[in-house]
Amino acid sequence: MSVAIVIGGSSGIGQATAVQLAQRGVGVILTYSGNPAGAEDTVAAIAKEGGTAVAFRLDVGRTTEFAAFREQVATALRDTWQVDRFDYLVNNAGFGGMAMFEDVTEDLFDRFMNVLLKGPYFLTQTLLPLLAEGAAIVNVSSSSAVPTGSAEPGYTAYATMKGGVIVWTRMLAKELAGRRIRVNAVSPGPTHTRLADANGVVGFDAYPDVIPMLAAKTALGRIGEPGDVAAAIVSLLGDESRWITAQNIEVSGGFDL
Repeated sequence: MSVAIVIGGSSGIGQATAVQLAQRGVGVILTYSGNPAGAEDTVAAIAKEGGTAVAFRLDVGRTTEFAAFREQVATALRDTWQVDRFDYLVNNAGFGGMAMFEDVTEDLFDRFMNVLLKGPYFLTQTLLPLLAEGAAIVNVSSSSAVPTGSAEPGYTAYATMKGGVIVWTRMLAKELAGRRIRVNAVSPGPTHTRLADANGVVGFDAYPDVIPMLAAKTALGRIGEPGDVAAAIVSLLGDESRWITAQNIEVSGGFDL
């Protein structure tokens, strides 16, 4: 049986990805940080689909937690699925927000770096011994980091880290090709999630007036839903994308086209 690890699976894109993977018969290990109730909801939703999932708390911004997490993963693989390797990794955890360049503090810069770039980088390195030959990885970046995307004020720090994810994806795909491990990225546009900003304010629920403006700038006429992005992630992980690696796919409905 195939098993996936979805980092940041307690809500939004990660939650939708976990559920869609379970619908394909994949076992799921998901992580959460500040939303244990959401993680429980994800596990329950997967159980309702007839699947199996376990959830572990993990702060992606703290590399000191990674070794213990790997041990939790190894135990779960053995005890829950009777395997010693997992097949899919989705690096999705993060937080959003904006700050004008002159207002970006070193602390905020480091928080973005630790959670959005350094964390996924070293977590993937830590989990690599448990990743099966022929596995697949999808890293979640952002349309703000795409060279042809919209350059909005206030995202110098955030987009820099997400741009780093795209570069890392390409380089990692080259290095892991010898093990037939595919590595791709997706770059969502505006998506209706509960992703919190640096101050803990939660997404579009806090700023509903922004939605019509963003929808008007999107070719397909609405902002994205978590399931839209999850469908792209799951497809990239699946066998139908077996000849795709080192790519970044913008999943934005044509935002700012």
